[in-house]
Amino acid sequence: MKAIVIDQYGGKDQLKERDIPKPAPKENQVIVKLHATSINPIDWKLREGYLRGMLPFEFPIILGWDAAGIIDEVGSNVHIFKAGDRVFARPETTNKGTYAEYTAVDSHLLAKIPDHISFEEAACVPLTGLTAWQCLFDFGQVKQGDKVLIHAGSGGVGTFAIQFAKNAGAYVATTAGTQNVEFLKSLGADEVIDYKKADFETILHDYDFVLDSLGGEIQEKSFSVLKNGGKMASIVSEPDKDKAGAKNIKSGLVWLIPNGEQLGRIAELLSQEKIKVIIGHRFPLTDEGIKEAHALSETHHAKGKIVINIG
Repeated sequence: MKAIVIDQYGGKDQLKERDIPKPAPKENQVIVKLHATSINPIDWKLREGYLRGMLPFEFPIILGWDAAGIIDEVGSNVHIFKAGDRVFARPETTNKGTYAEYTAVDSHLLAKIPDHISFEEAACVPLTGLTAWQCLFDFGQVKQGDKVLIHAGSGGVGTFAIQFAKNAGAYVATTAGTQNVEFLKSLGADEVIDYKKADFETILHDYDFVLDSLGGEIQEKSFSVLKNGGKMASIVSEPDKDKAGAKNIKSGLVWLIPNGEQLGRIAELLSQEKIKVIIGHRFPLTDEGIKEAHALSETHHAKGKIVINIG
């Protein structure tokens, strides 16, 4: 099968197209014939070697951790799913990712793709959708009436987080550049702070929850937005414990845990058209296509999700 691999850490030039053996399923796995995957920052961070301490993989490494396709084979202990099912998943983080024509997925991490959702759309959901879900609900316990600030609303996690929070009945503020203000209002954001024209920390007050996807100075300023006893989930770095303690704020770095049951709940929202997928960019499964996709992701200015079409 065709796959894009890296044989050592480094720049985009390490991404190489190669023919490798198709995987075989273990007893609790399925083999998915992939039709699409998507790009996430973890992909190029791992490629560069930034995560080698946390994820000490052996080479060659196939990057990518969003799967959408059709089940090709099932393991001997898999009974809920069958060959031919349209499925999507955030597979376990291994060195055999989804920049490939086939991938193995543990069956408990799978969810069925709603009938009217394309493989491209489905591929956009697992990693960013589950990240937003776990930040908002597992960590933040966001509920109806809460005031929620979501940074970088036009990104992959942000677009889902805005929709999930609104669906839960929260008041949602978000930050974005001028060109994305109306777009984020169309997703349901109640208030969009144009960071090119205003400072969010001088406008927003007494918020229940902040989702930080930027870190650094933005994360530091976000403490001033939260009320005493609020919550801050970051997906980039551990927030300052002293600042959190001064206002009795629950804060932490949220690391995604793959979860098929939660993905099934997101699939229900998709099926009911309560949320939608925002595809910003498409590239083919070639070494050049993946290089271009990584370059775009590294700018931090991609709108919506970056999809890789596999066929």
